[in-house]
Amino acid sequence: MATAEIIIAGVSLYGSIGLAVALGFVTLGILRAMPGAGPVTWGARMLLLPGAAVLWPWVLRRWLAGGTRS
Repeated sequence: MATAEIIIAGVSLYGSIGLAVALGFVTLGILRAMPGAGPVTWGARMLLLPGAAVLWPWVLRRWLAGGTRS
């Protein structure tokens, strides 16, 4: 494989995992990661979606920790 193909494949994989984690986070995990936040509207969830997709390793770690600081 050429270097460009490897980079594109890596970015695609990162983006795919990020989208899956972000969708799960904004639908199911946001209240677990932020227990004191109260109700979260769907508009707020849509605003959080792009950031959660890009920062998915941190979001996943925080989600699995249940909102505790790590």
